[in-house]
Amino acid sequence: MMSTGSSIFSIWPMLFFIINGLFMLLGLYALYLLIKLMIRAITALEIYIDEKRNRRL
Repeated sequence: MMSTGSSIFSIWPMLFFIINGLFMLLGLYALYLLIKLMIRAITALEIYIDEKRNRRL
């Protein structure tokens, strides 16, 4: 009886480690997508400013 209880409790830290790793990967992917979005927004802003300066419609 004690061996099954101790084996269940030894699984929990590994499970939390795996879940923590998945959340870290998800956070890194969200950061990557945010950086890509910011680069596109800066490019669009530069194009908009260039069109306004040169009065192209």
